[in-house]
Amino acid sequence: MYKTRDNEPDYAFIPDVPTPETNRYGKEIRLVADASPLAGKSLNINGDASVGCNPNRYKQHGFYFNADNCIACHACEAACAEKNETPAHLAFRSVGYLEGGSYPAVQRLNISMACNHCDNPVCLKGCPTRAYTKFAEYGAVLQDPDICFGCGYCTWVCPYNAPQLDPVAGHVSKCNMCVDRLEVGLKPACASACLGGALDFGIIETAPEGREQLETRIPGFPDPSITQPNIRFQQQRSLPRELTRTDTTPVKYLRDDQNAKPDPGVKSGPTQYHSASAVRLDAPAHWNLLKLRSREDPLVIFTLITQAVVGAFLVLLLGSQLGSQFGLTELSASAHPIAYPVALFGLIAIQTFALVISTLHLGRPHRFYRAFNNLKHSPVSREVAAVAVFYNLLGAYAVLTGVPQLFGWVPQGLISFATQASGGLAVVAGPVALYFMHRIYRIPARPFWNHWQVLTSFYGSMLSLGPLAVALIFVPVLAVQGIEYAGLLQGLALPMLTGLLLEGFGLYRHAAFLRAGGGEAQAAYHEQVSTFGKTYRLRNGALVSSVLLLTAVTFMPSGAPALALWGLIGLCVLGAAVIGRALFYVLVIPTTMPGAFFWKNPGFQSHARDVGLARMPQVGVQVTTH
Repeated sequence: MYKTRDNEPDYAFIPDVPTPETNRYGKEIRLVADASPLAGKSLNINGDASVGCNPNRYKQHGFYFNADNCIACHACEAACAEKNETPAHLAFRSVGYLEGGSYPAVQRLNISMACNHCDNPVCLKGCPTRAYTKFAEYGAVLQDPDICFGCGYCTWVCPYNAPQLDPVAGHVSKCNMCVDRLEVGLKPACASACLGGALDFGIIETAPEGREQLETRIPGFPDPSITQPNIRFQQQRSLPRELTRTDTTPVKYLRDDQNAKPDPGVKSGPTQYHSASAVRLDAPAHWNLLKLRSREDPLVIFTLITQAVVGAFLVLLLGSQLGSQFGLTELSASAHPIAYPVALFGLIAIQTFALVISTLHLGRPHRFYRAFNNLKHSPVSREVAAVAVFYNLLGAYAVLTGVPQLFGWVPQGLISFATQASGGLAVVAGPVALYFMHRIYRIPARPFWNHWQVLTSFYGSMLSLGPLAVALIFVPVLAVQGIEYAGLLQGLALPMLTGLLLEGFGLYRHAAFLRAGGGEAQAAYHEQVSTFGKTYRLRNGALVSSVLLLTAVTFMPSGAPALALWGLIGLCVLGAAVIGRALFYVLVIPTTMPGAFFWKNPGFQSHARDVGLARMPQVGVQVTTH
């Protein structure tokens, strides 16, 4: 148990006060009854099997932040870092701020933020390894770094920067509510260390001494409906109409005087703010090709290859069965008994490479098998499982088709049934796997991704890249044998054209969604047309060129001009796919809490890596992005 000092001040203890039965989200504050089998169990903190003496052990606790009192002394950060022995590049609690007004009447709003131990913890549901648990004790959402394998998905879905991915250790860790201190009745270290009386802690919905407001919103705080966080705010000082983030995230907050209403039952509520883009509409466009690189580069490769493999398999299997109707008669094992199985095994090889790349993307690749642990809730687990099913069905079909000699001792009827079953199921499993892949990115905390365009992009890549891969395999084979391949290329042009049109329509609607979305969504759009404006136009131009060239090639006979035209089509389609997918990962602006001038500032972190400051551990910037 945590050792309480003999002279521990009174303000460091959690007050035992009357509590309501439910919180504002309708959830019970008492998480389990005292007679419940879950009650009376030890948290085994530091191997100690004893049970704490806190009388409110099974009630939901939370933080209280009074923005009027915060002086940005960072004592809460220091106390948290000392208590948890975090390295300089991690912080379970951090202080950011917004600024507004003009000189000499400049005002600053400070915000101290850590994990909010939410009623609906999206980190818990998103984690594929089930490293998160919401405990009945204090309602704490705790994470076990030993279970985590470092995929970082929880850092995507959390709107508050709470989970911290450590690229050095290869896992995520976060605020643990200082449950060892709670067990003996003490507040967390951060709340106990606050000098200005801004940060407090207690049973949720009970106002600490000197507080009047229990708000769930404050300027700069993401939409609480995403996770139902257990934090309450007070902010009564008059603030400027516009508040701007001091980090480089291009978002500002505008006062909503017309629609602002205090929460029911609250004496007085702070003026509500809504987020808006702070980027100039007329900002010039740039290339910034080097900035297309990100930690998610392995996912660029993995997603594109997986979508191409699924599309290629659909073309091979359905083309061999429906070839006479679509001019794909050459895509069958009977027509090409060597090229067909070679193509299948080639797809398996490249998909194996993609799976290896995605595994090495993890902080702890040797624990990849834990990705299946949360099929009930995690879209990552579902995607991994669906891709694994497709991969194994593809392998079974390839072996049964390509090397039937291995099964000469098995009745032919059974082999035929197994071949058809594995192929048919793989045809279904592939698109299903891509659907689950798209669900990973439907994240409210990342508005740029949270649109159905992700699905049209993934299916569009399947339809365009898959036939392109088949053409790269079969056209050389047909050319060497002197067989006419114009009909095959024209047959493959139809699904490619469909995929490009599908993706183009999704991108068009996505741009309209971002422009109208405001806040992080609109800021991401402006980044798209300014910071990466020329690159974005290059991708769009490649898409349009691919559509026009595919339309033209359907009327062109075979020969050197047609083959050259197809080579140009392949370059345009592949270039558009790679550039588009890279933009997909770098343009995301999450609905995170504001940072400071240096700490938690993406601009400073990029500068520190460019000039070498990141090599100094005390700067607190991660040298590597993986």
